[in-house]
Amino acid sequence: MKNDELVVVDGVSKKFCKDLKKSLWYGLNDIYKELKIDSSENNRLRDDEFWAVNNISFNLKRGECLGLIGCNGAGKSTLLKLLNGLIKPDQGRIEIRGRVCAMIELAAGFNPVLTGRENIFINGAMLGLSKKEIQDKFDAIVEFSEIGEFLDTPVASYSSGMKTRLGFSIAVQMEPDVLIVDEVLAVGDIGFNAKCFNRIREIYENTVIIFVSHSIPQIARVANKLCVLDKGNIVFYGQDIPKGINVYTSLFDKTKKSITGNGKATIDRIDVSVNGKSSVEFDYLDNVNIHIEVSIDKSKLNPVCCILILNHLMEVVAQCDSSFNKVKINNIGKKIDINILLPALNLNPGNYYMSVSIMDEARIEVLSQHFAAKLLSVKGCFVGMAPVQLNGEWSLN
Repeated sequence: MKNDELVVVDGVSKKFCKDLKKSLWYGLNDIYKELKIDSSENNRLRDDEFWAVNNISFNLKRGECLGLIGCNGAGKSTLLKLLNGLIKPDQGRIEIRGRVCAMIELAAGFNPVLTGRENIFINGAMLGLSKKEIQDKFDAIVEFSEIGEFLDTPVASYSSGMKTRLGFSIAVQMEPDVLIVDEVLAVGDIGFNAKCFNRIREIYENTVIIFVSHSIPQIARVANKLCVLDKGNIVFYGQDIPKGINVYTSLFDKTKKSITGNGKATIDRIDVSVNGKSSVEFDYLDNVNIHIEVSIDKSKLNPVCCILILNHLMEVVAQCDSSFNKVKINNIGKKIDINILLPALNLNPGNYYMSVSIMDEARIEVLSQHFAAKLLSVKGCFVGMAPVQLNGEWSLN
């Protein structure tokens, strides 16, 4: 049945200890209490303990893909290990029905001294398949992984990308009921990643997928549910992907701006306004105005102004440059007002940082740079696979 519940997570919590000696002592105590069937201390923290995940609950049915996102240290890896049975919860229960395949680490389940061929059979057996079932799928696994040339080479000599291709190929060709994918596609090349996402689409309807990634476009591409973790707690769970992504990117708002440069320019003011009103929050396709006041050493005759838009990972996703727009800034040593209109700004919904740089005409010297000077928040109901949505003129015949 396509709507049967395959994953049930009910009030799951897991705690760890920061101190190694105390951790070993607590572990012995916990084993003793388990033998006595006493879980009285499981619901409280002892000295130096913390909740890695705290009271997590969700249910997943066939055909659902849960995007699991959060900052580093949010509890994602711990939750995946709990789901995969590598560690057990201190509180709550986890029920998973059917065949589970987890790609939590690139080399997980691989014996490095054995060949790719041998590891295919070992991994298949670990998933509960008979030798005949593995043989029936063997050619499809090899073809998908694109490592036929190295099939009889020890896995220890494989690159991380080759291990990823082999691991993912085994996972998806085994047609699991529950597929857990943890950031492993980040090391693959573009062509293979596209191939992986196409394969995920093929098994989508009959599988529960739990997909962990720091890539918002990847999450938007495959997830129909989103879970955002922060310090072990769920801060968002639901099917409203844009809203969940806004919650996720807001977790990075603590980034502090920095001012650098050789001191031959001073950025005195940076203002952002939308439709004539000062605001750093705006809707998708709003007209955004940027006003900059800058003083530049008069020895720098034709300086360049560059505005960068960065995502939560501090990756540049867009820029607006005075030289590219053929704007000449005539500097005579007086304060300069720079006004830039960004019409119909088509950034994906989410939070972004804006940086402003003043450079010399040759773009060698950075006269002044305000990094992450403003936090911009874009609102909207559509989250695409890329940071920028192109407005096309469409026609149908």
